[in-house]
Amino acid sequence: MPDQEPLSADELLDIVDERDRVVGQARRGDAMAHRLRHRCVFIQARDAQGRIFVHRRTAEKLVFPSLYDMFVGGVVGAGESYDEAALREAKEELGVRGLPKPVPLFSFLYETPEHTWWSRIYEVRCELPVDPQAEEVAWYTFLTDEELTRRLPEWEWVPDGAEAYRRLVEWRRERLEA
Repeated sequence: MPDQEPLSADELLDIVDERDRVVGQARRGDAMAHRLRHRCVFIQARDAQGRIFVHRRTAEKLVFPSLYDMFVGGVVGAGESYDEAALREAKEELGVRGLPKPVPLFSFLYETPEHTWWSRIYEVRCELPVDPQAEEVAWYTFLTDEELTRRLPEWEWVPDGAEAYRRLVEWRRERLEA
């Protein structure tokens, strides 16, 4: 039904301050509607050939429906750690069991006039066959870094994922130069 909120709108989230300290809790739908700062994870999943999992979100998603994303991930639930959320989200969205624990890389505060969340970036190698969650993923493929770079100006990407990807590319470049 069009007036029915997606199930994920009822998830309970920790609300955090500008230093990522928990200051309360709220339903996901309320956090989004009232721009309450919470936590999210972004996991870059690569297959055995090193290609990046890229997908288009379903039209039913609460935030950024039908846009492309180069990460799997989502919100961190109330009382859940970033690491727990990263593994849960990666397993759910990729539709795999036995996935290795995603490796944390860095965190940043994502803020726009509409949204604000602490974001932690992870990477994981997924050598298992994927069976993406139909409620989350409308379409998917694996792209090389070069193919993804070519698609950046062509496809409409989730803004937080595009920002996370920009920061990840910069973070990796800085490590190569060091």
